[in-house]
Amino acid sequence: MTPIASHISAFLQQRLPLERGASENTCDSYAYSFQLLFLYAAQRFKIEPSALLFEQLDAPLIVDFLNHLEIDRGNSPVSRNIRLAAIKSFMRYMQYRLPSALEQIQRVLAIPAKKTETRLIDHLTLEEMQAILDAPDPTTRFGIRDRAMLQLCFSAGLRVSELVSLRLTDLSFQPKPVILVHGKGRRERALPLWKETMQALRPWLELRADTSFRELFLNARGEPMTRAGFEYILRKHAATASNQCPSLLQKRVSPHVLRHTCAMTVLTATKDIRKVSL
Repeated sequence: MTPIASHISAFLQQRLPLERGASENTCDSYAYSFQLLFLYAAQRFKIEPSALLFEQLDAPLIVDFLNHLEIDRGNSPVSRNIRLAAIKSFMRYMQYRLPSALEQIQRVLAIPAKKTETRLIDHLTLEEMQAILDAPDPTTRFGIRDRAMLQLCFSAGLRVSELVSLRLTDLSFQPKPVILVHGKGRRERALPLWKETMQALRPWLELRADTSFRELFLNARGEPMTRAGFEYILRKHAATASNQCPSLLQKRVSPHVLRHTCAMTVLTATKDIRKVSL
């Protein structure tokens, strides 16, 4: 039997960033996929994640995990396929490290991706978006942080991975307020900040603790904000905002909806689709 700990460490710390040159966002996405998988497997076998064996990650378990993502966690087929892609990449890596498990690996690699439909992406009206931005309490530390996160995510059209990976050094105030965003495929873009965004960011920068972490946004434990943490915060404030704006009850507010709302706002303001470069 083969403990999985050393193999997943080598995959995430060496194979992805060093050998394949994967971006930080890709590495984070893969790591989160395995965090979910190992948590599910550990609960299934009633053991600690560090005690998991490679042989336990067989095709039936992986299929059950993918179904768990959709049914219990409410993930979309797209998210399901992203997690499956990470698992398959690890399995292909293991073909060379553990030849005795080739049959098991091939069965996992044979799991098909789920067909997805290309749907129109919803967006919020300015009234709905403003209700969400106004939902956090501006008199509390976390309310100030949440306002800054929501305002920045919306106004800059950021992916969640881009938002939570922002560092203090990515902010520049001179000669004009600009933020450097590290996107997919190691691409970077410098975005000017709206006046409203700066008004939301400055109070947070004054309150943010001086810690060893360089990420711009920190959670309640003083550690870097996670994607799951931001998604929870967005859902919470969207629910609060629905009291003032009932139309939000009919919409599923997600980070991608904020991103699309930004694009639609720019398009409406400029009447020029070429300026919508999200």
